Amino acid sequence: MELDPKYDDYDYPTTAPVAQNGHPGHLTSQQQAQVHQLRLMLESEGYKKRLDTLTLLRFLRARKFDVNLAKTMFVECEKWREQTKLDETVPTWEYPEKEEVFKYYPQFYHKTDKDGRPVYIEQLGGIDLNAMYKITTAERMLTNLAVEYERLADPRLPACSRKAGTLLETCCTIMDLKGVGISKAPQVYSYVKQASSLSQNYYPERLGRLYLINAPWGFSGVWSVVKGWLDPVTVQKIHVLGSGYQKELLEQVPAENLPKQFGGTCECPGGCQMSDMGPWREKEWARPAKWETTIQTSGSEVTEGAAAAQGAQGDAPVVAEAGATAPAPAAA
Repeated sequence: MELDPKYDDYDYPTTAPVAQNGHPGHLTSQQQAQVHQLRLMLESEGYKKRLDTLTLLRFLRARKFDVNLAKTMFVECEKWREQTKLDETVPTWEYPEKEEVFKYYPQFYHKTDKDGRPVYIEQLGGIDLNAMYKITTAERMLTNLAVEYERLADPRLPACSRKAGTLLETCCTIMDLKGVGISKAPQVYSYVKQASSLSQNYYPERLGRLYLINAPWGFSGVWSVVKGWLDPVTVQKIHVLGSGYQKELLEQVPAENLPKQFGGTCECPGGCQMSDMGPWREKEWARPAKWETTIQTSGSEVTEGAAAAQGAQGDAPVVAEAGATAPAPAAA
């Protein structure tokens, strides 16, 4: 894979562990040319940020290497970033209501799976939007979601890649549906739909595996219909499991990395939900995020010291990939 020194500044492995078509380190000459073509098209329109090879490849894969469609997706993403002032928000973002929000909707990263990817966990059974909106707002929840995507990209995934010795670009996601009954489903899917839309449109190719555990009665029937609408590659990533999910889940996530409440053995001091444990917290693998060290905001530079208090803490995003449609965040 050819790298462009103007944009490609990586301090972690850049070759994907499996030789999949269109993935870093496993490109055809045509795909490499399409990366160059996309970059030139974006440069000609004045875009200068996020033109590195790995980012462009994610947008190209999301659009089946149709350069024009990938360009449209990238441009729409940049417009959204500008409108939301995301680059300015990330280094200084604070979410003090997180612990209270977690009482209704826990969302957290916790260690890694057997492939070295970050494990991301959501528990949807306690969602009560009316109660949550007394603590925070829908806008702040979605802003926090976007910030956590940025922190997934850097520093979480780079740290995991360093530890694994190979490029890791995706997560292993566990979505616990326990308690999501018919009466609660509309509230759950109302927020999840907004979150999934954000992830599909602006953060493509971030889903490695998705385990839907404690799936309620009747869900499997719905899933058998829905998966017929999805790309076969996406379907292979999604595993719908009932209450007896532990055996299959533990085949992917080591018991010592899985919180005890899900059948693992991990009991972090203060609770796994708030620990944010993983390679991004281990001195040997962690590095300051690029947004943490040099971010230009409104003509002034935010340094590492200004952002150090934020680190990589916070809850995490619903992980879905671009290009798919589903009633739940099981898209990829």
